[in-house]
Amino acid sequence: MPAAATDPTTPAPLVVAIDGPSGSGKSSVSKAVARELGLAYLDTGAMYRAATWWCVEQGVELTDADAVAAAVRVMPLVMGVDPAAPGVHVGGTDVGEAIRSTAITAAVSAVATNLDVRAELRRLQREAIDAERTGGFSQGRGMVAEGRDITTVVAPDADARVLLTASEEARLARRALEVHGEAGDAAVEATRDQVLRRDQDDSAVSQFHVAADGVVTVDSSALDFAQTVEAVLGVVREHANR
Repeated sequence: MPAAATDPTTPAPLVVAIDGPSGSGKSSVSKAVARELGLAYLDTGAMYRAATWWCVEQGVELTDADAVAAAVRVMPLVMGVDPAAPGVHVGGTDVGEAIRSTAITAAVSAVATNLDVRAELRRLQREAIDAERTGGFSQGRGMVAEGRDITTVVAPDADARVLLTASEEARLARRALEVHGEAGDAAVEATRDQVLRRDQDDSAVSQFHVAADGVVTVDSSALDFAQTVEAVLGVVREHANR
């Protein structure tokens, strides 16, 4: 039976990979880019948070690496990929708010630095990206995936790869505004350990501070949100059309 003809008017599936440290604006910018381009969206950081929540709920000791990995392998995780409402469900429970709690934030590095967990979640991430290359929420248009090692390990063949970064001062202020609703000195100090320790812990198993070959750095330190989104869209337009 002959293969179906390809419609030349249909855009090829587009995959955009975005990495960066905490507070760089990865999630909000990635969602905006996905909405603008009509793509699906995958928050891989939420997957590690969901895995942490699941282990805590199951009573798994987070220092027991083998037990954590075993629990994650059977975790009934469903990731929403609609950038307008990217829900996270585990076993039918909406954990979108729970995984952003202070307790999960403080514990997630213990799970995210587990190499067996990383291998399993990377497998799921690749499956999600591949699914959006061929069909799904975005009818095969593609996906924006963001996290720590998406540009280098999960999707090194993405059409456009971006390292979104910002100065430590800017990142701390943004996270303080997100968590505390303001970015005064006290709020910034309250988030300093959370942001910098997470980055330090994760840097042991993932490279997200320096762009790899072929990855374009976008420094948003002096940019507002709209300018940052446009800068990333500019990278996508330039590299995806090559």
